[in-house]
This record gives sequence, structure tokens and C-alpha cells, in this order.
Amino acid sequence: MTHPSRSGGQILVDALHVHGVDTAFGVPGESYLDVLDALHDSQIRFVINRQEGGAAFMAEAYGKLTGKPGICFVTRGPGATNASIGVHTAYQDSTPMILFIGQVGNDFVDREAFQEIDYRRMYGQMAKWVAQIDRADRIPEYLARAFQVATSGRPGPVVLALPEDMLVATAEVADTRAYQPNHGAPTLDQIARLRAMLAESQRPLVLLGGGTWNAQACADLQRFAEANRLPVGCTFRFQDLLDNDHPHYVGDVGIGINPKLAARVKEADLVIAIGPRLGEMTTGGYSLLASPVPRQRLVHIHPDPEELGSVYQAELMVASGMAQACAMLADMEPVDAGAWQGSVEQARAELAAWQERPPVFKDGNAPLDLYQVVQDLMAALPRDAIITNGAGNYASWAHRFYRYGAMRTQLAPTSGAMGYAVPAGVAAKIVDPRRSVVTFAGDGEFMMTGQELATAVQYRAGVVILVFNNNMFGTIRMHQEREYPGRVSGTGLHNPDFAALARAYGGHGEVVDKTADFAPALRRALEHAERQQLPAVIELRYDGNLITPNATLETIRKQAQAAKAG
Repeated sequence: MTHPSRSGGQILVDALHVHGVDTAFGVPGESYLDVLDALHDSQIRFVINRQEGGAAFMAEAYGKLTGKPGICFVTRGPGATNASIGVHTAYQDSTPMILFIGQVGNDFVDREAFQEIDYRRMYGQMAKWVAQIDRADRIPEYLARAFQVATSGRPGPVVLALPEDMLVATAEVADTRAYQPNHGAPTLDQIARLRAMLAESQRPLVLLGGGTWNAQACADLQRFAEANRLPVGCTFRFQDLLDNDHPHYVGDVGIGINPKLAARVKEADLVIAIGPRLGEMTTGGYSLLASPVPRQRLVHIHPDPEELGSVYQAELMVASGMAQACAMLADMEPVDAGAWQGSVEQARAELAAWQERPPVFKDGNAPLDLYQVVQDLMAALPRDAIITNGAGNYASWAHRFYRYGAMRTQLAPTSGAMGYAVPAGVAAKIVDPRRSVVTFAGDGEFMMTGQELATAVQYRAGVVILVFNNNMFGTIRMHQEREYPGRVSGTGLHNPDFAALARAYGGHGEVVDKTADFAPALRRALEHAERQQLPAVIELRYDGNLITPNATLETIRKQAQAAKAG
């Protein structure tokens, strides 16, 4: 039924309602004032951010957490360029997201008007679809397609530009139906072939990752693994697809992989990859699996048929959503697992050894033991707590030692984007305030989007943020010492008092530089976050020499110097 005449902005907001949108993130701009006006009377919560990069990261985190497209509004030009980091993250992480960008009016287009950019060219390689809506009467059509594209097949971001004059134009147009995500499913023949390959194997291994997962898919995957006694690894930053305390979970296959697990991947005679792209981080620079034809027999299940065979020529390629594939795998008749029935227990023992106190803290000389920090966190947090992090060596303490619960308890960018941690933590607490949320952020990481603490205070999001302060861009310094030992350049940082900064924003702040002080500080931070519904920051001041769980900067430097001298 056609509605009475409405403005473009009102048609757009009504369409968001049709598609079930409850939250949007953004920074206001004069280029989409009519949308802002329509939001005024809507039931959609518009979370106002302090920078468009933070807004886009929050929308991406929303998409990861809920499986629904994260919605972000930014203005033209500078707003769009700031938001691009979140779009790139959503693309590499296979996260559903829709970015709306205010655009110059059609009467000014192609004149390099104020802040004008051709978004089709700008976003062409980092979005599933980029379009501009030039007529108000086509808004419902464009939005229906945007939601469909963002959620179907391999999920990802869509970008829609909104010319200013189009938004104030009026039209009589009907709303559409709500979107329906569309995913393929395995054929019965493919499941039968997978079963035959599994029955013929001696050393199988399952790898999980990618998009389109939901709680039921994870439960079905667990049934499949249990029935066939399979070891299961989770790929880079998808560690929450199987509860890490489950007896079939054997570790994460990503940066800083357990050498025993890396050997297990290489020595497997069958790898069943369910969901991941099998990108650089997961494959150890394409070394764990040779490209294009791996030594191991490979089954690759992925939502996007164009991804299948693009890097690895798997013996069996299945274009399917995770819910569809895992439901069929769970119902598959189990095979005789006698050939590998002891491998899960052995792999679990190797994981337990890998998660023991690491060498850099075994001598007890470090005033602040980051390994113990993670142990204290696990003792204090419920199993459904959400852990967020961005990019940097500090994140290795979470990846290696924290045991994640069921999905979604981990929010982290496979794109390696710095600045993700704080916005993701704030978004998670806004979306699901009943759950505890703890953010791991390096000092460099925090300073990129730490202003979103103001958003946390404004929306009473009681996230606890751990700032790992070693006064350097630690990951780059590590590589620097490896390649140019002793020649430090461009990686040192002078930081503010992060605890005082948190208090200035209206949150709680403490500094911890001794191991024994962390657990009490964590209790105070969690209590403040939950009771006051305000953010809390714990600044962890630690020895920057302790750059990774396995090696110090001093060790890396000496090894590099010796190699160059030899």
C-alpha cells in the first residue's frame, strides 16, 4: 500500500523500521539533516559518536555481535573518509554493515563541490555494493537490496550515498517487505563425500571461522565434533565459535600459533575448514597449507562460491551458510574414529602446556605479570563476558591465555585495524548491557579512538578498559628490532595519565603497576561499571621489554645482531 507523500529522509527511516533496525551509530552532518529529523520521532536509538571511525567500528561490532547489519550514518567527504576504516574491517571480517553517507545535491554533482567524493570509486574494493540513491521514490528498493546484499552469501558492508536534495524531496511510495538473508546449503552428495573422506583419514582436523554463524550453528558443529571425536581449532579472532573449555577445542590458528598446533595442521591428512577464508593470518602466510593445492586433503565450506578455489583448490568445495552446513553435519552418521581417537586428548594437553605461565614471567622478576592479569580476569568474569581488542602485541595475552566462552564473547578485527577495541567495547555494552564487557587496548590503540569514552559516559555504557601502557608502538618496535636491531625510530610514545583521562571524561580510573594490585583494582572497576553504568579504565604500566609471551625485545635484538654478524 502506497504511503502518503513523505520526504526522502522519512522514507529512509521508515524503511529501517521495516528491516528491524533498533540502533544506529554516527556523527551528525548537515548533508543528511532530513534523516536526523526523521530519527527524532522514531524508535531507533541513534548513538552519537565523537569521530566517524569510532562510529563505523561500533556499527561493525554491532554486526558481529547480533548478526544483523550494523547501521552507520556519516556526512560527506571527511566523514566518509574517517568511516572507511570500519568498512574495510567489515569487509575483511565478513560482517554485515550498511554505511549511509550524506552527499552533495544532484545539482552540484561532478563539480568537485564542497566535500564531494565519488563513493563508488572510493569504496569500490572494500564493500560488497556501493550505490547512490538519486530519487526518493527508490529508497525502499535500494534499502531492501542493501540489507539483502549485506547479509546474504558472505556477509559484508554496503555503502549508500544520499544526495542532500534527494532527502528533502517528497514521494508517494510503498514500503517493501523485510529482508530475508539467503544462503546456500550442501547437497546430500557433498555430505556423503565429506563423510567418505573423513572415514578414510587418519589425522583429521577441523578449522572454524568466518561469518553467518549463530548459536544453533555452533551447537550443531559441537555435535558433529563430539560424534566424530574431532579436534577443533578456531581461526584468527574467531576463538568463540567453540567454548574454549570444551574438550574438543585445541587452540587458535592465527598469529603466534602454538608450534605444536601448527605442526598438527601441517601433518593432518584431512582439514575440514568450516567458514574461514583461509587467509594470510590463519595459514601462517600461506605456509600451514600450501597454495594453490595443499598437501592435506582439504574440504572448504564457505558462504561465497567466489571465495572457494580463489586461493586454495580444495578437494571438496561447498558453498553454504554455516547454519545450513552444520545442521547437516550434525545429522551425518558418525564415522569410526578409532584411528584418531587419542588425538583430541593429546592436542588438549598440548594446549594446556601452551597456556601455562610463559617464559618471560617465569623468573618472577617483572613487577606486573600480564599472564596473571589474564588469570585474574578469568576468575572474576562470567563465562558470557565479552572481550574486545584491536591490533597490537598486547592482544596476544588475550588470544593465547584467555579462554573464551560461547559466541559472541570475542570481538576483534581480523583486518588488524588499530582503534577497534574501545568503540567495540562501548558498542557491546550498549547493545547488551546485562553482560560484562572488558576491552584490551594498547596505549597506541587507545589514543586512536579513546575519545569514545565520552560516548560510553553519554549512553551509560559500563565497559571496563585495560590500557596496556608500554610507551611504544610495540608490534612495530618488535619488527624494528628484528630487522634493524638497536636502531629505534618512530616507535616511542609519550602518553597521558590514562586513569586521570578516564576520570576527566566522567568514568573511573586507576593505575596498576604491580601484580598484586590488579585483582582488587579489577573488582573496583567492575563494581563501578555495573553499579554506576559508567566506564572504568585500568592503566597497566609494565616493562616494554616484555613484548611477547615468548621473547623480550632484548632477546629479539641480540638474536638479530648475532644473525647479522654471522
